[in-house]
Amino acid sequence: MENRQTVLIVEDETGISGFIKAILAANNYDVLITDKGATGISMAASYCPDIILLDMGLPDIDGMDVLKNIRQWSRIPIIIVSARGHEREKVEALDAGADDYLTKPFGTAELLVRIRTALRHSHDAVQSKTLPDEKFQVGTLKIDYEKRLVHVDGEEIHLTPIEYKILVILSRNAGKVLTHDYIMKEIWGPFEKDNQALRVNMANIRRKIEDNPAQPKYILTEVAVGYRMVEQI
Repeated sequence: MENRQTVLIVEDETGISGFIKAILAANNYDVLITDKGATGISMAASYCPDIILLDMGLPDIDGMDVLKNIRQWSRIPIIIVSARGHEREKVEALDAGADDYLTKPFGTAELLVRIRTALRHSHDAVQSKTLPDEKFQVGTLKIDYEKRLVHVDGEEIHLTPIEYKILVILSRNAGKVLTHDYIMKEIWGPFEKDNQALRVNMANIRRKIEDNPAQPKYILTEVAVGYRMVEQI
């Protein structure tokens, strides 16, 4: 099963959020929804979605403030989905770090192509900076970054979105020790202070990819420091 991309919808109109969710689910995206800006910020940090669809007119916090807050610690692609169609608002949102601006009402095809484009640009930016190859392999562990597929011994492994992102970060830095704090900041932003969540996810990853999770061969523990993905076996 392909590790599906996750979309966070921050939208207070249930009819619209339900409509978008149905479209995305039918196109193999996992979907998270909240109708509050503050909760959206928290969910962005906790769930690390691949992309955020953000409404401007939220009941608790203006969407612009949500955008600016997330941009302080994350480059998650953000598409503004708003009834505010004035040029000034569009320019302000794009200048504040939005990746795109979609004005309501919109069609299914337009929504999907905007999402695909934002995800592709985000992927290309990461690739150009940190990842010269589309695939990673050590031993029988294989990661196809383009297809978001993980195999061990030829068997496809299903990971949660957070587990997959942890594995990608470690594999991109194979041979390097990554501290607990570094990994947590990359995954959850500045909000996660307790590494319990990281330990739980690491235990799950090892259970899925290691022959013996108690004696891992792919992801090694550097005691009291962090973790290291091996370069070769």
